[in-house]
Amino acid sequence: MADSFEIEQLSGDLPGQGVLCLRGPLTAENLIPFQHAIRRENSATIVLDLSEVPYVDSAGLGSLVSAYISRHKTGHRMALSGVCPRVMKLLEITRTESLFLIFDTVEDAMDALSHAASA
Repeated sequence: MADSFEIEQLSGDLPGQGVLCLRGPLTAENLIPFQHAIRRENSATIVLDLSEVPYVDSAGLGSLVSAYISRHKTGHRMALSGVCPRVMKLLEITRTESLFLIFDTVEDAMDALSHAASA
């Protein structure tokens, strides 16, 4: 049985910002809801809050990278926040951490990205 996985969509502080709060492991068993949520999100900037994601498997990592590439091709940005040490280690081992803007909190991400947009 798949581990429980939930996604909550929040609005950012500024227009064009969105936040997806993920809860539970991002694995092959629960990629479909994640992929649908990413496709539905039309904000110019999206932050994926991973603070309640205990681990990501290879399929989940592939889906994160795919989401980044798809958004990047359309001129949209994606950042990660609240990445736990286990997931960060996966990003480092696979050398994918350089793809993502990674912040400690959603607030840090929104602040940095809103300042970058106005610069």
